[in-house]
Amino acid sequence: MWMILFMLLPVLGIVYISWHIWVLVPLSASWRFLLIGGLVVSFLMLFLNIGRAIDRLPMWMARLSYDIGSSSIFLLLYLAIIFLVLDLGRLVRLVPREWLYQNYYVTSTIAICLFVVFLLGNIHYYHKVRVPLSLTTEKPLSKDLKLVLASDLHLGYHNPRKELKRWVEMINAEQPDLVLIAGDIIDMSIRPLLEEDMAEEMRRIEAPAYACLGNHEYYSSEPAAQQFFKDAGIRLLRDSAAVVGDLCLIGRDDRTNAQRAEVSQLVQKADMQRYTILLDHQPYHLEAAEQAGIDFQFSGHTHYGQVWPISWITNLFYECAFGEHRRGQTRYYVSSGLGIWGGKYRIGTQSEYVVATLTAAGK
Repeated sequence: MWMILFMLLPVLGIVYISWHIWVLVPLSASWRFLLIGGLVVSFLMLFLNIGRAIDRLPMWMARLSYDIGSSSIFLLLYLAIIFLVLDLGRLVRLVPREWLYQNYYVTSTIAICLFVVFLLGNIHYYHKVRVPLSLTTEKPLSKDLKLVLASDLHLGYHNPRKELKRWVEMINAEQPDLVLIAGDIIDMSIRPLLEEDMAEEMRRIEAPAYACLGNHEYYSSEPAAQQFFKDAGIRLLRDSAAVVGDLCLIGRDDRTNAQRAEVSQLVQKADMQRYTILLDHQPYHLEAAEQAGIDFQFSGHTHYGQVWPISWITNLFYECAFGEHRRGQTRYYVSSGLGIWGGKYRIGTQSEYVVATLTAAGK
């Protein structure tokens, strides 16, 4: 029942938006057909992207299809919000009926507002926010450590090698001791990473890099993702732990794998006498890290909704959907992501990487 409703909702939304465009836009019938048809085709491209059919297209066409199809979701979302507000305004008699029918001024206002919002959202996406984070520990620490933490790179058709190159340069400029990536390095397909040899670009990261799997590594083919990590010089921690100097790093498999280990099982094979960092892509059941005695958990996945008002929805689904959090002696950071899935828009959220400094308590 819920699945049927979930599938019907986008269809009903497109019908609702199409009807409003038909009665609102002061153009001839043929132009309105073209406008509505363009929106519908753009939305249908999304299913081409979700399916693997996109991999059979020429690279330039695949990139175009990805950008148009994934951007259509956000356009339709904002059109639905605008028309719902206008309809509610009409119900309470704040919006005159003539505003919704063949109205040049309302049509122009909506078009200009959407253009400005999406233009600024695109510019904001490319601005990567450096988030400083201070961590302290009572456990032995021979020197202060600088860690660059990132998640959700989503390398693929929309985030090509030239964008990755800029990110690698930002990471190297920090001169970190370690780089930790909390999953979703790959987007929906491994193809563009292989064709552009992004593994070669990743090998330019000057510090040792460790990562866990995300759900998109499974979508793109988990065996191929593992090989990419190996080729890229990234140490994959999959339900495993590694001692790196004074740190103990634990990487948990993504919850896509229903057979993954529990945090309580992972700490049994970890050196908990050292400062322990857990990489777990999806920030569900945060209490597990606290109960297991983890010092710090780094997660991603949520993107903090990518655009407002989806960020409000993520706040309902997660104990912490974004930013710093604490449970007892365990600290957490849930990142909104360095990259993004789908259309390159950040509206009310940010693209970020975290620069954490770990020092001895009382220093």
